[in-house]
Amino acid sequence: MSMTRSLRPVRRNTALGSALAATLLLSGCGADVETDAKESGKVTVKRCGEPVEYTVPKRAVAYEGGSADKLFSLGLVDHVHGYVMPPANPPVTESPWASDYAKVKMLSDDLLNKEIVVEAKSDFVLAGWKSGFKDERGITPEILDKLGIQSFMHSESCFNYPKYPEKHTPFEALYTDLDRLGKIFQVEKKAEEVIGGLKKRVEAVKAKAPKGDPIPVFLYDSGTDQPFTAGNQVPPNDIIKTAGGKNVFDGLDQRWTQVNWEAVAKSEPEVIMILDYGDLPAQKKIDFLKTSPHTKGLPAVKKNNFFILDYNEGISGPRNMDGLEKFAKYLGELKR
Repeated sequence: MSMTRSLRPVRRNTALGSALAATLLLSGCGADVETDAKESGKVTVKRCGEPVEYTVPKRAVAYEGGSADKLFSLGLVDHVHGYVMPPANPPVTESPWASDYAKVKMLSDDLLNKEIVVEAKSDFVLAGWKSGFKDERGITPEILDKLGIQSFMHSESCFNYPKYPEKHTPFEALYTDLDRLGKIFQVEKKAEEVIGGLKKRVEAVKAKAPKGDPIPVFLYDSGTDQPFTAGNQVPPNDIIKTAGGKNVFDGLDQRWTQVNWEAVAKSEPEVIMILDYGDLPAQKKIDFLKTSPHTKGLPAVKKNNFFILDYNEGISGPRNMDGLEKFAKYLGELKR
Protein backbone atom coordinates (compact mmCIF):
# COMPACT_ATOMS: atom_id res chain seq x y z
CA MET A 1 0.00 0.00 0.00
CA SER A 2 1.21 3.48 -0.73
CA MET A 3 1.99 5.65 2.28
CA THR A 4 -0.76 8.00 1.17
CA ARG A 5 -3.56 5.51 1.35
CA SER A 6 -2.32 3.11 3.97
CA LEU A 7 -2.78 5.87 6.51
CA ARG A 8 -5.84 6.75 5.15
CA PRO A 9 -9.25 8.77 -0.33
CA VAL A 10 -22.39 20.03 -5.87
CA ARG A 11 -24.02 22.61 -6.76
CA ARG A 12 -27.01 23.97 -8.56
CA ASN A 13 -27.28 27.35 -10.22
CA THR A 14 -30.33 28.97 -8.80
CA ALA A 15 -32.56 31.56 -10.35
CA LEU A 16 -34.05 32.52 -7.01
CA GLY A 17 -33.68 36.08 -5.83
CA SER A 18 -31.39 36.95 -2.97
CA ALA A 19 -34.15 37.45 -0.40
CA LEU A 20 -35.67 34.06 -1.07
CA ALA A 21 -32.33 32.29 -1.31
CA ALA A 22 -31.25 33.66 2.04
CA THR A 23 -34.29 32.22 3.78
CA LEU A 24 -35.03 29.05 1.83
CA LEU A 25 -34.38 25.94 3.89
CA LEU A 26 -33.41 22.94 1.81
CA SER A 27 -33.19 19.34 2.95
CA GLY A 28 -30.13 17.06 2.74
CA CYS A 29 -26.97 18.43 1.18
CA GLY A 30 -28.81 21.51 -0.04
CA ALA A 31 -29.08 22.74 3.54
CA ASP A 32 -25.46 23.81 3.28
CA VAL A 33 -26.37 26.92 1.30
CA GLU A 34 -26.71 29.93 3.57
CA THR A 35 -26.08 32.81 1.20
CA ASP A 36 -27.14 33.83 -2.26
CA ALA A 37 -24.06 33.01 -4.32
CA LYS A 38 -25.48 34.84 -7.32
CA GLU A 39 -25.55 38.16 -5.49
CA SER A 40 -22.61 37.94 -3.11
CA GLY A 41 -20.27 35.64 -5.03
CA LYS A 42 -19.93 33.62 -1.83
CA VAL A 43 -21.58 30.49 -0.55
CA THR A 44 -21.35 28.59 2.72
CA VAL A 45 -20.81 24.86 2.31
CA LYS A 46 -19.75 22.19 4.79
CA ARG A 47 -16.15 21.01 4.74
CA CYS A 48 -16.66 17.79 6.66
CA GLY A 49 -18.88 19.03 9.50
CA GLU A 50 -17.58 22.61 9.44
CA PRO A 51 -19.52 25.37 7.62
CA VAL A 52 -17.02 27.25 5.44
CA GLU A 53 -17.53 30.28 3.21
CA TYR A 54 -16.27 29.88 -0.36
CA THR A 55 -15.83 32.02 -3.44
CA VAL A 56 -15.67 30.33 -6.85
CA PRO A 57 -12.14 28.91 -7.27
CA LYS A 58 -10.15 29.70 -10.39
CA ARG A 59 -6.88 27.84 -9.72
CA ALA A 60 -7.90 24.57 -8.10
CA VAL A 61 -5.36 21.87 -7.26
CA ALA A 62 -6.55 18.27 -7.04
CA TYR A 63 -4.76 15.51 -5.18
CA GLU A 64 -5.06 12.05 -6.74
CA GLY A 65 -7.40 10.78 -9.41
CA GLY A 66 -10.56 10.76 -7.32
CA SER A 67 -10.31 14.49 -6.66
CA ALA A 68 -9.55 15.45 -10.23
CA ASP A 69 -12.25 13.13 -11.57
CA LYS A 70 -14.88 14.78 -9.37
CA LEU A 71 -13.96 18.21 -10.72
CA PHE A 72 -13.73 17.07 -14.34
CA SER A 73 -17.03 15.18 -14.13
CA LEU A 74 -18.64 18.52 -13.24
CA GLY A 75 -17.13 20.18 -16.31
CA LEU A 76 -14.71 22.30 -14.26
CA VAL A 77 -11.50 21.88 -16.24
CA ASP A 78 -11.26 25.67 -16.75
CA HIS A 79 -11.21 26.10 -12.96
CA VAL A 80 -8.42 23.56 -12.42
CA HIS A 81 -4.81 24.73 -12.43
CA GLY A 82 -3.24 21.34 -11.91
CA TYR A 83 -3.03 18.06 -10.06
CA VAL A 84 -0.69 16.10 -7.81
CA MET A 85 -0.52 12.40 -8.65
CA PRO A 86 1.59 10.09 -6.46
CA PRO A 87 2.92 6.76 -7.82
CA ALA A 88 -0.02 4.66 -6.59
CA ASN A 89 -2.29 6.21 -9.20
CA PRO A 90 -2.57 4.57 -12.61
CA PRO A 91 -1.69 6.75 -15.64
CA VAL A 92 -4.10 9.62 -16.19
CA THR A 93 -4.33 8.56 -19.84
CA GLU A 94 -6.55 5.70 -18.59
CA SER A 95 -9.09 8.12 -17.15
CA PRO A 96 -12.44 8.81 -18.85
CA TRP A 97 -11.38 12.47 -18.49
CA ALA A 98 -7.92 12.01 -20.04
CA SER A 99 -8.49 14.99 -22.35
CA ASP A 100 -9.16 17.22 -19.32
CA TYR A 101 -6.02 16.03 -17.55
CA ALA A 102 -4.09 16.99 -20.68
CA LYS A 103 -5.35 20.59 -20.43
CA VAL A 104 -4.01 21.22 -16.91
CA LYS A 105 -0.62 20.93 -15.25
CA MET A 106 0.82 17.94 -13.45
CA LEU A 107 2.38 19.69 -10.46
CA SER A 108 4.04 16.71 -8.79
CA ASP A 109 4.25 12.93 -8.83
CA ASP A 110 4.85 12.89 -5.08
CA LEU A 111 2.71 13.55 -2.03
CA LEU A 112 0.80 16.78 -1.56
CA ASN A 113 2.57 19.50 0.40
CA LYS A 114 2.12 23.18 1.19
CA GLU A 115 5.01 24.30 -1.04
CA ILE A 116 3.39 22.83 -4.16
CA VAL A 117 0.14 24.63 -3.45
CA VAL A 118 1.75 27.98 -2.68
CA GLU A 119 4.06 27.84 -5.70
CA ALA A 120 1.05 27.09 -7.92
CA LYS A 121 -0.72 30.19 -6.54
CA SER A 122 -3.70 27.94 -5.94
CA ASP A 123 -6.94 29.30 -4.50
CA PHE A 124 -8.47 25.89 -3.75
CA VAL A 125 -7.19 22.43 -2.82
CA LEU A 126 -9.23 19.23 -2.97
CA ALA A 127 -7.95 16.16 -1.12
CA GLY A 128 -8.83 13.70 1.61
CA TRP A 129 -8.11 13.90 5.32
CA LYS A 130 -5.13 11.75 6.35
CA SER A 131 -4.19 11.32 2.70
CA GLY A 132 -3.52 14.62 0.94
CA PHE A 133 -4.12 16.68 4.07
CA LYS A 134 -1.99 15.61 6.98
CA ASP A 135 -0.62 17.28 10.11
CA GLU A 136 2.68 15.46 9.80
CA ARG A 137 3.36 16.95 6.37
CA GLY A 138 2.31 20.44 7.38
CA ILE A 139 -0.67 20.76 5.08
CA THR A 140 -4.13 20.87 6.61
CA PRO A 141 -7.28 22.88 5.92
CA GLU A 142 -6.52 24.98 9.00
CA ILE A 143 -3.03 25.83 7.75
CA LEU A 144 -4.34 26.70 4.30
CA ASP A 145 -7.08 28.87 5.83
CA LYS A 146 -4.38 30.99 7.45
CA LEU A 147 -2.72 31.38 4.05
CA GLY A 148 -5.97 32.45 2.44
CA ILE A 149 -6.20 29.26 0.36
CA GLN A 150 -9.56 27.53 0.24
CA SER A 151 -9.79 23.77 0.71
CA PHE A 152 -12.32 20.98 0.62
CA MET A 153 -12.13 17.40 1.90
CA HIS A 154 -13.73 14.25 0.57
CA SER A 155 -16.71 13.49 2.79
CA GLU A 156 -15.67 9.84 2.80
CA SER A 157 -12.52 10.88 4.66
CA CYS A 158 -14.33 12.99 7.27
CA PHE A 159 -14.96 9.96 9.45
CA ASN A 160 -12.11 10.86 11.81
CA TYR A 161 -11.54 14.55 11.05
CA PRO A 162 -10.76 16.37 14.34
CA LYS A 163 -13.38 18.77 15.71
CA TYR A 164 -15.69 18.43 12.70
CA PRO A 165 -16.16 14.71 11.96
CA GLU A 166 -18.88 13.67 9.58
CA LYS A 167 -19.94 10.17 8.63
CA HIS A 168 -21.56 8.95 5.41
CA THR A 169 -21.84 5.65 3.65
CA PRO A 170 -19.27 5.70 0.82
CA PHE A 171 -21.63 6.21 -2.13
CA GLU A 172 -23.58 8.86 -0.21
CA ALA A 173 -20.27 10.56 0.51
CA LEU A 174 -19.56 10.69 -3.24
CA TYR A 175 -22.96 12.24 -3.96
CA THR A 176 -22.43 14.71 -1.10
CA ASP A 177 -19.09 15.81 -2.51
CA LEU A 178 -20.46 16.37 -5.98
CA ASP A 179 -23.38 18.33 -4.54
CA ARG A 180 -21.13 20.51 -2.39
CA LEU A 181 -18.56 21.05 -5.12
CA GLY A 182 -21.39 22.05 -7.41
CA LYS A 183 -22.39 24.72 -4.93
CA ILE A 184 -18.83 25.97 -4.46
CA PHE A 185 -18.22 26.27 -8.22
CA GLN A 186 -21.80 27.40 -8.99
CA VAL A 187 -22.54 24.48 -11.33
CA GLU A 188 -25.43 23.06 -9.35
CA LYS A 189 -27.49 21.92 -12.32
CA LYS A 190 -24.55 19.95 -13.71
CA ALA A 191 -23.97 18.38 -10.31
CA GLU A 192 -27.59 17.27 -10.12
CA GLU A 193 -27.28 15.63 -13.53
CA VAL A 194 -24.06 13.83 -12.61
CA ILE A 195 -25.42 12.59 -9.28
CA GLY A 196 -28.62 11.44 -10.93
CA GLY A 197 -26.68 9.47 -13.51
CA LEU A 198 -24.54 7.76 -10.88
CA LYS A 199 -27.58 6.85 -8.78
CA LYS A 200 -29.30 5.29 -11.80
CA ARG A 201 -26.28 3.10 -12.40
CA VAL A 202 -26.31 1.96 -8.78
CA GLU A 203 -30.02 1.13 -8.92
CA ALA A 204 -29.54 -0.83 -12.15
CA VAL A 205 -26.93 -3.01 -10.44
CA LYS A 206 -29.10 -3.50 -7.36
CA ALA A 207 -31.97 -4.69 -9.53
CA LYS A 208 -29.85 -7.47 -11.02
CA ALA A 209 -27.92 -8.49 -7.90
CA PRO A 210 -28.03 -12.23 -7.14
CA LYS A 211 -30.58 -13.33 -4.58
CA GLY A 212 -29.87 -15.41 -1.52
CA ASP A 213 -26.97 -15.25 0.89
CA PRO A 214 -24.40 -12.64 -0.13
CA ILE A 215 -21.03 -13.95 -1.32
CA PRO A 216 -18.25 -13.34 1.25
CA VAL A 217 -15.57 -11.10 -0.23
CA PHE A 218 -12.18 -10.12 1.17
CA LEU A 219 -10.53 -7.01 -0.21
CA TYR A 220 -6.77 -7.32 -0.26
CA ASP A 221 -4.96 -4.02 -0.46
CA SER A 222 -1.46 -4.98 0.62
CA GLY A 223 0.65 -6.39 3.44
CA THR A 224 2.37 -9.70 4.06
CA ASP A 225 2.83 -9.87 7.83
CA GLN A 226 -0.60 -8.33 8.31
CA PRO A 227 -3.04 -7.42 5.55
CA PHE A 228 -4.53 -4.02 4.84
CA THR A 229 -8.15 -4.19 3.84
CA ALA A 230 -11.34 -2.13 3.55
CA GLY A 231 -13.64 -1.38 6.45
CA ASN A 232 -17.16 -0.08 5.94
CA GLN A 233 -16.15 3.56 5.40
CA VAL A 234 -14.58 3.24 1.93
CA PRO A 235 -16.12 2.69 -1.53
CA PRO A 236 -15.26 -1.02 -1.96
CA ASN A 237 -17.64 -1.82 0.90
CA ASP A 238 -20.55 -0.30 -1.03
CA ILE A 239 -19.34 -1.82 -4.31
CA ILE A 240 -19.30 -5.30 -2.78
CA LYS A 241 -22.63 -4.90 -0.99
CA THR A 242 -24.50 -3.37 -3.92
CA ALA A 243 -23.31 -6.08 -6.31
CA GLY A 244 -24.57 -8.87 -4.06
CA GLY A 245 -21.55 -9.66 -1.93
CA LYS A 246 -20.58 -9.07 1.67
CA ASN A 247 -17.32 -7.48 2.70
CA VAL A 248 -16.03 -9.89 5.36
CA PHE A 249 -14.79 -6.87 7.32
CA ASP A 250 -17.85 -4.68 6.94
CA GLY A 251 -18.24 -4.79 10.71
CA LEU A 252 -15.15 -2.62 11.08
CA ASP A 253 -16.14 1.02 11.44
CA GLN A 254 -12.95 2.07 9.70
CA ARG A 255 -11.61 3.17 6.33
CA TRP A 256 -8.44 1.42 5.09
CA THR A 257 -7.31 -0.65 8.03
CA GLN A 258 -5.04 -3.45 9.17
CA VAL A 259 -6.33 -6.84 10.28
CA ASN A 260 -4.66 -10.23 10.84
CA TRP A 261 -4.50 -13.34 8.70
CA GLU A 262 -6.34 -15.40 11.30
CA ALA A 263 -9.40 -13.20 10.90
CA VAL A 264 -9.17 -13.51 7.11
CA ALA A 265 -8.96 -17.30 7.30
CA LYS A 266 -11.91 -17.45 9.69
CA SER A 267 -14.06 -15.42 7.29
CA GLU A 268 -13.60 -18.01 4.50
CA PRO A 269 -13.96 -15.59 1.58
CA GLU A 270 -15.24 -17.05 -1.68
CA VAL A 271 -13.91 -14.07 -3.65
CA ILE A 272 -10.83 -11.93 -3.11
CA MET A 273 -10.96 -8.42 -4.51
CA ILE A 274 -7.47 -7.13 -5.29
CA LEU A 275 -6.91 -3.39 -5.21
CA ASP A 276 -4.54 -2.67 -8.09
CA TYR A 277 -2.26 0.34 -8.04
CA GLY A 278 0.95 1.47 -9.66
CA ASP A 279 3.59 0.71 -7.06
CA LEU A 280 2.21 -2.73 -6.13
CA PRO A 281 0.62 -4.52 -9.12
CA ALA A 282 -2.25 -6.94 -8.66
CA GLN A 283 -0.44 -9.97 -10.04
CA LYS A 284 2.24 -9.77 -7.34
CA LYS A 285 -0.48 -9.79 -4.71
CA ILE A 286 -2.20 -12.77 -6.30
CA ASP A 287 1.10 -14.67 -6.47
CA PHE A 288 1.64 -14.00 -2.76
CA LEU A 289 -1.85 -15.17 -1.80
CA LYS A 290 -1.41 -18.39 -3.77
CA THR A 291 1.82 -19.29 -1.96
CA SER A 292 1.39 -17.88 1.54
CA PRO A 293 0.54 -20.49 4.18
CA HIS A 294 -1.95 -17.99 5.58
CA THR A 295 -4.04 -17.82 2.42
CA LYS A 296 -3.34 -20.63 -0.04
CA GLY A 297 -6.08 -22.75 1.54
CA LEU A 298 -8.79 -20.08 1.36
CA PRO A 299 -11.84 -21.02 -0.76
CA ALA A 300 -11.31 -18.02 -3.05
CA VAL A 301 -7.66 -18.92 -3.65
CA LYS A 302 -8.39 -22.59 -4.31
CA LYS A 303 -11.04 -21.62 -6.87
CA ASN A 304 -8.88 -18.83 -8.34
CA ASN A 305 -11.68 -16.35 -7.62
CA PHE A 306 -9.79 -13.06 -7.89
CA PHE A 307 -11.33 -9.79 -9.01
CA ILE A 308 -9.07 -6.85 -9.76
CA LEU A 309 -10.36 -3.42 -8.76
CA ASP A 310 -8.54 -0.45 -10.23
CA TYR A 311 -7.16 2.06 -7.74
CA ASN A 312 -9.38 4.88 -9.00
CA GLU A 313 -12.42 2.62 -8.84
CA GLY A 314 -11.67 1.96 -5.18
CA ILE A 315 -11.06 5.49 -3.89
CA SER A 316 -13.87 8.03 -3.69
CA GLY A 317 -14.74 9.29 -7.16
CA PRO A 318 -17.10 8.84 -10.12
CA ARG A 319 -15.18 5.77 -11.26
CA ASN A 320 -16.59 3.88 -8.25
CA MET A 321 -19.54 3.04 -10.48
CA ASP A 322 -17.26 1.60 -13.17
CA GLY A 323 -15.86 -0.73 -10.52
CA LEU A 324 -19.35 -1.53 -9.28
CA GLU A 325 -20.61 -2.52 -12.72
CA LYS A 326 -17.55 -4.66 -13.45
CA PHE A 327 -17.77 -6.43 -10.10
CA ALA A 328 -21.49 -7.04 -10.50
CA LYS A 329 -20.82 -8.63 -13.89
CA TYR A 330 -18.09 -10.78 -12.32
CA LEU A 331 -20.35 -12.01 -9.53
CA GLY A 332 -23.14 -12.69 -11.98
CA GLU A 333 -20.88 -15.01 -13.98
CA LEU A 334 -19.22 -16.64 -10.96
CA LYS A 335 -19.65 -20.39 -10.53
CA ARG A 336 -20.09 -21.28 -6.88
